[in-house]
Amino acid sequence: MEFRQLGASGLQVPVLSFGTATFGGGDEFFKAWGSTQAAEATRLVDICLEAGVNFFDTADIYSQGLAEEILGKAIAGKRDKLLISTKGSFPFGKGPNNQGSSRFHLLKQVEGSLKRLGTDYIDIYHMHGFDGNTPVEETLRTLDDLVQSGKVRYIAASNFSGWHLMKSLAISEKYGWNRYVAHQVYYSLANREYEWELMPLGLDQNVGAIIWSPLAAGRLGGKYRRNQPLPPQSRVAQGGSPVPEAVVNEEVFYNTIDALDEVAEETGKTVAQVAINWLLQRPTISSVIIGARNEEQLKQNLASVGWNLSTEQVRKLDKASEVPPIYPYWHQRQNTKLNPLPVFYKRS
Repeated sequence: MEFRQLGASGLQVPVLSFGTATFGGGDEFFKAWGSTQAAEATRLVDICLEAGVNFFDTADIYSQGLAEEILGKAIAGKRDKLLISTKGSFPFGKGPNNQGSSRFHLLKQVEGSLKRLGTDYIDIYHMHGFDGNTPVEETLRTLDDLVQSGKVRYIAASNFSGWHLMKSLAISEKYGWNRYVAHQVYYSLANREYEWELMPLGLDQNVGAIIWSPLAAGRLGGKYRRNQPLPPQSRVAQGGSPVPEAVVNEEVFYNTIDALDEVAEETGKTVAQVAINWLLQRPTISSVIIGARNEEQLKQNLASVGWNLSTEQVRKLDKASEVPPIYPYWHQRQNTKLNPLPVFYKRS
């Protein structure tokens, strides 16, 4: 298993990590993802560790804490062999203070996550989303205190806009506080907006990207085909997709599927494996989170590494999945001498 440095930290993480949103199935939304319980979760964790994947991602809101509890049971006795990432910020329970990135909420959520996970420290703690109501200084000072206390090792953002992340980094630098070393983001061949601003920011500020939903909520899993109905058991069909249907350009999507089919045939790999491998060749990418409802899916996804697409195959996928950028990015690309594009654009 290849390991990469996580942004500006000294932490090495595997290029594949395992996501636990499928653990628990605590409500209708998460049931569409999966309902993995402790015994099966333990087996999946062991398979990951055997393959060299020692990084496990969860969140407090995944089935309202149940996913963390199940992960905690699955890693019992193995804590020193692995890395745990969890998240806070989104609503957890009822009441006006049970959401956001305030000092009140974050301290409460970290203590809850530690208890549910059965550990005394979190390796990477993410702000699950940006809180526009709480002063950024309050959030970052709280996170710095958590690092100083030893309850959190590294801090990270998730789903931030470019200015959210840049403002946060600037404030951390101003006060000498711990900074976000990673940004957990949605990025896939179905939606490449991450490249427009967040990727250049990550390159400039050395913030590593941890990718969620690399298969666009299963759309790139190999079961979607032009002029065919949605697979009835898919997350999209069951209403459990975190990626809205409206953001997927249908024409570009099926052109991308056609290109994926061609490359899969050339490489002897599955469509899903090709889609994940493409991500691992993009700038800033530290780790790609894979999920699985069962052992078969997990082993299939683990086979996405240990080989690389050719430059021509990457170029084919780039071309098929490209969409015109919105303003101001299309305007900036009119003068690439003033606004140099990342190296990978030059291959397209």
